[in-house]
Amino acid sequence: MAIEHSVIMSVLSSLECRTNFTIKKITEYMLPHLKEPVYLHGSASDCQLVIRPAYEVFLADLSGLEGVKHKHGYFHNNEMTRFPKRVQKSLNGIHYGLAFKFEDEAAVKRFIKRLIGIINGD
Repeated sequence: MAIEHSVIMSVLSSLECRTNFTIKKITEYMLPHLKEPVYLHGSASDCQLVIRPAYEVFLADLSGLEGVKHKHGYFHNNEMTRFPKRVQKSLNGIHYGLAFKFEDEAAVKRFIKRLIGIINGD
């Protein structure tokens, strides 16, 4: 069963991720001590964390973590303004990233810590 939106928000706050804004169903977070955005999309029990598509090379590593599931394909949303755009259905392109769902709080913590490790070159 997927973890609830409020629980992910609580975990991100406990890990010192900073909230920049919330528009519609998207909340932008910055990883602690880094200028790296992640987006939390959804509400209630249907939510996912979205990271830059550049981390696709680490997809097997990230989705291999216990309790972490990658949603197939890319997630698109105009509000993810710090992510690159790709042309899908619109002529101007739309921001996109890699979406992940989590089973529990520990999975979110593992994911964020691993992502920080990848960014820091650990």
